[in-house]
Amino acid sequence: MSSVLGVSVGAGAVRLARPHAGSAPQAGPAYDIQTIPVGRQPVEELTAEAIGVTCEATPDVGATAISYRSEQQARALRAAMARQQLTNYELVPEVVAALEYVHRTGEIRGISSLVVYDLGSSGLTVSVVDAQNREVRHSERTSDISGDYLDSLIREQQIASGRIAHPQDPAGLAALDALCREAKEQLSSNTAVALPSEQGLVLLAQENFEALIMLAIESSARMARDVIVRSDRPVHGVLAIGGCARIPLVAKVLERWMGVPVIVPAEPETVMARGAALLARPVRPVAPPVVHPGQPLTAVPGENRLDDADLAPAWLSAPAARGERRGVSGAVLAVSALAVVAAIGLGLGYGPQVLERDSHQQGEGDTAVPTTSVPRTTTLDPSIAVAPATTTETVHESVAVPPRRTETTEDQAPAPAPPGPNTFVVPGLPPIVVPTIPPLFPPPR
Repeated sequence: MSSVLGVSVGAGAVRLARPHAGSAPQAGPAYDIQTIPVGRQPVEELTAEAIGVTCEATPDVGATAISYRSEQQARALRAAMARQQLTNYELVPEVVAALEYVHRTGEIRGISSLVVYDLGSSGLTVSVVDAQNREVRHSERTSDISGDYLDSLIREQQIASGRIAHPQDPAGLAALDALCREAKEQLSSNTAVALPSEQGLVLLAQENFEALIMLAIESSARMARDVIVRSDRPVHGVLAIGGCARIPLVAKVLERWMGVPVIVPAEPETVMARGAALLARPVRPVAPPVVHPGQPLTAVPGENRLDDADLAPAWLSAPAARGERRGVSGAVLAVSALAVVAAIGLGLGYGPQVLERDSHQQGEGDTAVPTTSVPRTTTLDPSIAVAPATTTETVHESVAVPPRRTETTEDQAPAPAPPGPNTFVVPGLPPIVVPTIPPLFPPPR
């Protein structure tokens, strides 16, 4: 029979709740609770590693649910679980997990609206929730009041009493804080505590402890009452959870300030882990679509997928279909052909002769009689430049005596010379002279 795993992620500890082997998930005490203290490692990474180790050691775990406090923590948990290559899990809000547990136990039966008072090691979260549809109406959190703050009050009181020497290094201070935390937990069920340490004896009675933390607990009750006022909704009970909810003074102060019943479940620090286990369901993997031979590929329903053509830029698009011709302007073809012919002629050694001959032709432009046809133009789209087209016939020139040169005066401007052979005139541009290339191969005899 498959089992489930519920996980709560706290700033001070990660707790894993798993029902006993062979038993179904329930709200009773039949759970194996594992508590892992949080050190210097990020709590999300520690959570993912703990889940991975537990799933490997217990292969029958078929579903895992993790409670989270905020969306930021949920994103960090997803990233940590991805790095561990864990996918069979789901995330549930802490308030939803806590409500699921107390619903199963029946402790909030008859209460339609309540306040969830969660006092943990790193802070206090107060939420006004609708117990019927489990909707959070208003929620606020503060780190001014926390379990760590209560531990610091005990530490300063012990140092001020003279029984404990002030630690000289951070390691000694951390050890003293851990000792004060243990004293606080023992005072939840004992009237006095005495714990030895390297710095001295931690000695504290419950009366002194309650007097020491009274102002902090009253401040937390005032905050809870203000949250109720800002939510503008009546409440009929208070659900106190978190490690500090074990302190008897907390329930007394809350009931006095709220005027409604205060519910403190057994082992309140494990409520969210147990509730997450009750909500754990196997995650159904998404199967790839089945494609039969000859059937076109279609997108998976419910998903928005983009084809490769949609993601590629225009210049990476597929070539045109067969039979479809791309329109090319005549100007581009003419210029490309002339450039290729010129390059071939220069490569065969005709370059100097052609250039020299062309220079003579420019000097004899007045008497040369070209036999080429009149340049013609092609009407194209207005957005495409138009260039004159030429024929490929051989040009025969006539030889004549150069005319007599006449001098012009300042009053008479020289007339522009007519265009010579192989000269193209484009309005707005200087004349373009294309050299004449002799035939590459002799004509057949």
